[in-house]
Amino acid sequence: MSTPHTPNVTDELIQRLYEAPPDGFVAARTAAINEARQAGDRDTAKRLAALKKPTVAAWVVNLLALRRPDLIDELVELSGALREAQRGLQGDALRELTAQRRQVVSALVAAARQLAVAEDPGMAGAKLPLGEVEATLTAALAEPEVAAQVRTGRLIRAATYAGFGEVPRPRLRLVTGDAQDEDGAAQELPQSGSREKTAAERERLGAERRRREYEQRRRELRRELGNAQSAERRADDQVERAEAAERDANHLVEDLDAELAELERRRAEAQADVARRKLARRTAEREAAAARRRVGDVQAALEDLESDESE
Repeated sequence: MSTPHTPNVTDELIQRLYEAPPDGFVAARTAAINEARQAGDRDTAKRLAALKKPTVAAWVVNLLALRRPDLIDELVELSGALREAQRGLQGDALRELTAQRRQVVSALVAAARQLAVAEDPGMAGAKLPLGEVEATLTAALAEPEVAAQVRTGRLIRAATYAGFGEVPRPRLRLVTGDAQDEDGAAQELPQSGSREKTAAERERLGAERRRREYEQRRRELRRELGNAQSAERRADDQVERAEAAERDANHLVEDLDAELAELERRRAEAQADVARRKLARRTAEREAAAARRRVGDVQAALEDLESDESE
């Protein structure tokens, strides 16, 4: 069963992001990042900026994990039981196990679809990639690592699994080259003679040969270990550099998002100012036209008055 966890405000916000339909994910994430920045919470802003938009299939699985964690717990428990039961099973028993697995996955897919349609009725029918949802749940049933990822409710893409059950690991042993001794093959004994070796001498020589082979193999393994450790250190350095570069890129995106948001705000203010000035211009034009008409009327009245006086 999953370990009880008391979510904080950020966890609850992240859960809401992954519960909501993915077409609104980017806008909701940007709004949450801006709110965190305005509150001076850069850590939360960075955490939110690192979130990735889920595919529709991943969103459906996330809904199931977040809204019905009890079903995911049952899936995890069943996966362990099935792996234990599968060891040594063949024929009819294995077919029965496969049928049981399909029934469980089908029931979970149906529950996930119901949740998705209830959250967004527009996702009904062909818009829901239920095949990918089924593949992800099948993978979770077979692989504990995938099940752990499903449990988080933060998948960003569907998972796949080619088969079911554990893959047997090859059994390794140290090959010393003393094949005949291991297989019990008879050693050819020298013919009798004045320098014929005794059984004790043969045993001593065999032990010496095995010791030399052991020492040679140990030196080879130590060299391989040194090479592997050097490769591991180089790989770790590359990972650190890649992570640092990724963080820098994320920070740049954050800064650009902030600048874009500020430019959008200023653009909206400028558009509002243009609208106000356009209204003021039109008001002034109407007042000017009214003034011109008044001038014309007064001039006409004046001319009529002067004409009457001259008569």
